[in-house]
Amino acid sequence: MAHVLVIEDDSMLAVLEKDFLESNGFTVSIATTGKEGVKAFDKKSIDAVLLDVNLPDTDGYMLCQKLRNISNIPILFTTSKNSDEEVIRGFAAGADDYIVKPFNPSVMLARLRAHLELHQRLLGERQEADDSEPDIQTGDLRIFVKRHQVFRGKKEIMLTIKEFNLLAFLARHPNQVFSKKYLFEMIWHLDAFGELATVTVHVNRLRDKLNRVKPPFTAIETVWGNGYRFRAEEE
Repeated sequence: MAHVLVIEDDSMLAVLEKDFLESNGFTVSIATTGKEGVKAFDKKSIDAVLLDVNLPDTDGYMLCQKLRNISNIPILFTTSKNSDEEVIRGFAAGADDYIVKPFNPSVMLARLRAHLELHQRLLGERQEADDSEPDIQTGDLRIFVKRHQVFRGKKEIMLTIKEFNLLAFLARHPNQVFSKKYLFEMIWHLDAFGELATVTVHVNRLRDKLNRVKPPFTAIETVWGNGYRFRAEEE
């Protein structure tokens, strides 16, 4: 069964989450500080993280970014911060989900299982996929859709599921302009009203990650007042 790391400074709540998850078949480790969380993450084989924002020694968003840079496992925020700005900030940090306290433990469990199942399915597709040719290639960018891998040159770019889906969608439709609302509905499959800023956040994170390899990555263009476009490199 999956091993879940709970990083939560409220020790009573952490124990309640641990007991509930263990009663549903999970192995659970608890950390009450960011430092303890990183240490547990490094030492153990962790399959998912439940992460609080308010930690005594670090900012939960910064910790999420640190974990996301080294792993693609599901990271779910569990926090009392419920403003639109905080939710967007959570996804910008690389989280796969954002659960506002107080929450129904059964709903948290259902979301956790869904993310774990999706992660395992993607890993299975990656292992079974043909390694030879990318599904999408433009310039030094190569996208392997079934493997959910992205490369610039020989360097693999580690993306979250939403970042990957966004990049793959844009790259599959080169030189077409898509509004933020349309992209949100296509990638997140939700009503986009009031959530359009999350598209901007994910586009910016995509650009940042793709720009870690030189030369600068400029294919994702902002079309002011309209949305975004993926400019395919001319052959």
